[in-house]
Amino acid sequence: MASTSTEQVELDPAIQAKINVAKQKKDTGDQAFKAGDVKAALRSYHESLMYLLGIDKNALKGLPGGPAPEPITNGEEKKPEKTEVDEIVEKIYANMSACHLKNENWQRAVETANKALAKNEDNYKAMFRKGKALGELGFFEKAEKVLEELKTKSPSDAPGATAEIARLRAIDQAREKVHKQKLKGFLSRDKPDKKTVTESGIEEIMSPGVAAASNA
Repeated sequence: MASTSTEQVELDPAIQAKINVAKQKKDTGDQAFKAGDVKAALRSYHESLMYLLGIDKNALKGLPGGPAPEPITNGEEKKPEKTEVDEIVEKIYANMSACHLKNENWQRAVETANKALAKNEDNYKAMFRKGKALGELGFFEKAEKVLEELKTKSPSDAPGATAEIARLRAIDQAREKVHKQKLKGFLSRDKPDKKTVTESGIEEIMSPGVAAASNA
């Protein structure tokens, strides 16, 4: 009869050293973000990722928190278990998304949120940040879908998601109003007594931050 005991496997010292340094740099990034230094936070997060993304996942098999051997199933595909590295990378990308939101870099906020969600589709902070950034980019329907999904998955986040949907809807309506005014001015541009909507007029109609979002 085969033994059911699990052999203790030690992590390669070089790999453990990389993980330890990556954790330190992530912590540095977290502290910088809390202090309001977004640039320093992003730099530390990037440095942390450089250590983590170079680690061979196969080297983590058989270790606590490492990917376990996949069991035989009835033809159903089983998602590989997350490693400690996966969890750290997920948190870093979610935090980077928050940094990009602070910088009003909406596209990068979406991209990094997506990378966090690729590691964990139930990362609620990443979902919220993705929805917010999509709305700022002008993709209200996509943003609403993400935020409605968040409300379903995490009832405790529902009030914040509902408030964000309302805010983004107001921005979307303001954009639509501006678009109609610009179209009206375009159609009547051959009339000397008509003027198109100016950039300053657009900014007055949009709520704070919308002008920046439309140029992201």
